Amino acid sequence: MNKKLRSTLGLVGLLLLIVFISGVYVFFFQRSKLDEKRAKLEELKANEYNTEQLTHQYQDLLKRSSVLDSILAARKFNIPKDLSSIKFYNFINNVSVPYSELSQVDVEYLEQKPDKEFFYYEYKLGGRATYNDLFSLIYSIEQSKELKKITGLSLGNLVVNDKEGIPNFMVGFTLTAGTYFSSTDRFVTASLVESDLTTAPVYDAFYPVIRNEIPPNFDELLDVQGGKLLALIPEGAFVADGKGNTYLVWEGEPVYLGYLTKIDYERNKVSFILNKGGIIEKVELELEKEITK
Repeated sequence: MNKKLRSTLGLVGLLLLIVFISGVYVFFFQRSKLDEKRAKLEELKANEYNTEQLTHQYQDLLKRSSVLDSILAARKFNIPKDLSSIKFYNFINNVSVPYSELSQVDVEYLEQKPDKEFFYYEYKLGGRATYNDLFSLIYSIEQSKELKKITGLSLGNLVVNDKEGIPNFMVGFTLTAGTYFSSTDRFVTASLVESDLTTAPVYDAFYPVIRNEIPPNFDELLDVQGGKLLALIPEGAFVADGKGNTYLVWEGEPVYLGYLTKIDYERNKVSFILNKGGIIEKVELELEKEITK
């Protein structure tokens, strides 16, 4: 056997060896992967849909989703999914923007608690507010679109003087509130629209009928206490206060703590109505009669 034939047979044998090894690798080592790919291919063929059919299915599902979302949006409350505990702070900041500068609301996060199939974050709110601001705060929490509840409330009277020293009758409060959320999105609409949280002025049930605090006379109005009627003229009346200052006043003119209600030219006297911390007092000043000798 010549050298050329031996080389040819060697190459053929090497080729057969490579084919054998490759076959063993494919059929024994990669067979499981091939079977898996075939199964996947069969599954894809079984679920094959045409584009038009998929488009129709998508439109039907979109219409159904819109109907369900509108039903959720029409509900009085929604329960969000995986709510952030920070969101309540932003909510309080937003609703308290129009409050009086004397009102103050502090918020403290307490803990997370379960409630049947839901969860809620519990917060403690405290501070002071005018009666109307506090009413608005409670209304905003209770009527917010995302479910919130007040679970405890404590109130008390409070008097706060402003920069000018005028007393303001406010309410000190402490309350606990919970913001509810769920682990699923079954109770929330896709596009949340907050409820109208504005409130009309209400009667201040905490405003005292009789008050010890009397506002100071910053406008330097006539103080009729200790005053003296000097003269009556067609345009009004000249009245001097206890310090000797003279004022020209007429009917309806404001004075310190009240108003001039009537000028009686026939009886030579003037009448005032004063509000002394809730106590209404009528004061009359008469012209002094000259003593003739």
